[in-house]
Amino acid sequence: MSDNQGILWEVFVQTKPGLPHKHCGSIHGHDKEMALQNARDLYTRRNEGTNIWIIPASEIVASSPEDTGSFFEPANDKVYRHPTFYKIADGITHM
Repeated sequence: MSDNQGILWEVFVQTKPGLPHKHCGSIHGHDKEMALQNARDLYTRRNEGTNIWIIPASEIVASSPEDTGSFFEPANDKVYRHPTFYKIADGITHM
């Protein structure tokens, strides 16, 4: 039995201008126009969003669990990446 629902798309919605898009879920659609309409109908029925992104699920790339150590280790040899490297001017109270 084959799946005739179309391509699986991941949906990201921006709730207000200037805010980041957040992942809401997944939908199916045979093309990007249908997927965008399905996402709008499902995830913004009550004015929850101002912008929608859809991405084919097959295009998502993820890191491998085996790479946890080497991929996410901080670069300790690059001291400029640490906030202690920078001097904060007098009078700056909230940083």
